[in-house]
Amino acid sequence: MWINFGPQHPAAHGVLRLILELDGEIVVRADPHIGFLHRATEKLMEHKHYYQNLPFMDRLDYVSTMANEQTYALAVEKLLNIKAPPRAQAIRVLCTEISRLANHMLNVSGTILDAGGITPFFWMCEEREKIYEYFERLCGSRVHNAYIRIGGVSQDLPIGFLDDIYEFCEKLGVRFDETEDLVTGNRLYYARTAGIGVVSSHEAISLGFTGPMLRCTGVKWDLRIAFPYDGYEHYDFDCVVGTFGDSYDRHLLRMEEMRQSLRIINQVLNSMPEGEIKTDDSKVCLPTRNEMKLSMESLIHHFKLVTEGFPVPPGVTYTSTETPKGELGLHIVSDGTSKPYRTHIRAASCTHLMGVARLARRLMLADIAILVATIDIVFGDVDR
Repeated sequence: MWINFGPQHPAAHGVLRLILELDGEIVVRADPHIGFLHRATEKLMEHKHYYQNLPFMDRLDYVSTMANEQTYALAVEKLLNIKAPPRAQAIRVLCTEISRLANHMLNVSGTILDAGGITPFFWMCEEREKIYEYFERLCGSRVHNAYIRIGGVSQDLPIGFLDDIYEFCEKLGVRFDETEDLVTGNRLYYARTAGIGVVSSHEAISLGFTGPMLRCTGVKWDLRIAFPYDGYEHYDFDCVVGTFGDSYDRHLLRMEEMRQSLRIINQVLNSMPEGEIKTDDSKVCLPTRNEMKLSMESLIHHFKLVTEGFPVPPGVTYTSTETPKGELGLHIVSDGTSKPYRTHIRAASCTHLMGVARLARRLMLADIAILVATIDIVFGDVDR
């Protein structure tokens, strides 16, 4: 028989429609249907200038927004041949790793919830709420931040922000310990996740998997280490890998990745450089409010940048970063105007969702919810 899993199913983690062909309770075939959320982001980006395109990135993976912004900023900076100052790079790393924590906390607790455990979900949501409050304090917005800008970041850190982040991270480690005590050794959770959605390293590479979906198979591949960007080469952290490539491995891997993120954040807090937060090229970066009130040239620059944008030299770039879900790649073609000629987004969630057809084969119907959860998909990323 054929049944529809979603698009209104709470365990579909978004507007996913899976058409499942069943033999009793065994899944013979899984066919993912997408398109319910399609917003034509790539085509819209070709009709806006580079500054106006930044908010589109927040709406891709809306669980870890800062990581998407970083990818876009790096791509345009590569075309412009400019670089963010050291302080801006450190702030970017700080924000991206906090986003990684927010992403993995939701995924781990959501997987536990789908397996029948509700308490860690409340714990993690409480901690994620604190992260949103920090983001609001940083840039005035909780979810869709638009904080990381081309050439740097929009504004400097508020007074006392780093102290509060340190205190938050100290307590977060204890929360992770509590979750692991309750879940990781729990035989019911182990029975629901071990051996579910197994993928080998060869299959993962063939299917184009990246991030935790690739590393859970034992492949040591992390773009932050292989091709460091924004000063990641200055921080000491480990590339976490799994062994068996199943759902339980993905749970363990994300738990450990969060601890590595805490390690990176502590190093950023201890070595935060002084200086500028955006590049000094006034043809690219918006002037500060103070400058606009004192200088006519700054006011003109602001007006021109906001209304017309800035021309980007002709060229092509493919820029990728290690977002929490995997590799986010941006292919941008510039024709010398203030709008990109062509934009293509290589989203990790979309590639991983395509692998469901392979991973779901011969599973039980009840295991599909666990599989979809541990793959970690977000439909802003999938449908774009």
